[in-house]
Amino acid sequence: MIIKKFQAETETEAIKMAQLEMGNNAVIMHIRTVKHRALARLFKKNYVEVTAALEEKTDKVPVKAVNKELTKDTQPLLELEKNTNAIEEKLNNLQNMIEQKIVTENKVVDDIAEENKIADQGSNVNFKFMQLVYRQLIDNEVDEKYVNQIMGEVEESLKKGSNVDSILAAIYQKIILKMGVPETITHNEGKTKIIFFVGPTGVGKTTTIAKLASYFKLQKNLKIGFITSDTYRIAAVEQLRTYANILNVPLSVVYTIEEYNEAVRNYSEYDMIFVDTAGRSQKNTEQCNEIFRYIDEGVLGENMEKEVYLVLSAATKYKDLLKICDVFGHIKDYRLIFTKLDETYSLGNILNVKLNTGAPLSYVACGQVVPDDISMIDAQKIARSLLGSEE
Repeated sequence: MIIKKFQAETETEAIKMAQLEMGNNAVIMHIRTVKHRALARLFKKNYVEVTAALEEKTDKVPVKAVNKELTKDTQPLLELEKNTNAIEEKLNNLQNMIEQKIVTENKVVDDIAEENKIADQGSNVNFKFMQLVYRQLIDNEVDEKYVNQIMGEVEESLKKGSNVDSILAAIYQKIILKMGVPETITHNEGKTKIIFFVGPTGVGKTTTIAKLASYFKLQKNLKIGFITSDTYRIAAVEQLRTYANILNVPLSVVYTIEEYNEAVRNYSEYDMIFVDTAGRSQKNTEQCNEIFRYIDEGVLGENMEKEVYLVLSAATKYKDLLKICDVFGHIKDYRLIFTKLDETYSLGNILNVKLNTGAPLSYVACGQVVPDDISMIDAQKIARSLLGSEE
């Protein structure tokens, strides 16, 4: 693992420096604004410091370095979580919890190691620990093939005789790296960004749009426009119109690709255009094709950019999520938003879909409150949850 810090005047510049030097596979572990003290603040500007990590295939997991960097708090996009505990303390809590399970275990299924390729038992305690972590991930509905992949890669990277703390830190870090770097909505000066929200019915696309639009309108003071093609669901237009009136942004209701193109041209001087599409069942290919047509054939001016976000419910069964992703796989480039985290106890599907599709994660939503109940996905929090941390 390579861990480096990059400093620049803005967060964007610092992240670009990290990606330029370490590549697109670098994981942003921590971002903080550094303020000068005393007289220095009168003469020097504040700057942003970004801590990035890059996994090396042939290296061992540098547990000490990882723990040192992960002890720093992280801040979600909308500052929903504040004053989090140090990551090292989180790991210790996880370790203590799992060690207690080991003590209370009356029977260990001996063939789990053979069936799931956890061959190197090492000490009996470490072997039991690996089994418990394995079962913990399975209980959180992580696909068995991905659990085997994670455990196998961790085993290869650890030294013989590694203690429980080293094993837990390695698994925790491996999950974070597999979650990848979140890719969220950004504004490029002088560009109009058209942002499509697609997905099945009932996942909360309209509410998600309202939350994100509120952030960029009220916090970033950007010029926002709404377009909706969701003319099938009862009261769908009125719901978005209510949000548009509250935010004082224009709304265009379109029924055809021609009307959509006209609306886009009308908003060509805007910073962002949020497009709400009709929810479509993954079983109805014809209806899904209507959505694809807006994305594929819609007008895209010289100064316009396009992004697509597939909105999924974290409470949906994994089998159904795979079918949904297969259908919407027609879209060549999209990002993932997971809603309804408050309606499920198992977050394994987030990791499953990420690894199955290869699409980057972006936001998670955990309620109906606009604009508060949404944030940039926190890979560390998801990893802790998958490993059994109760927060």
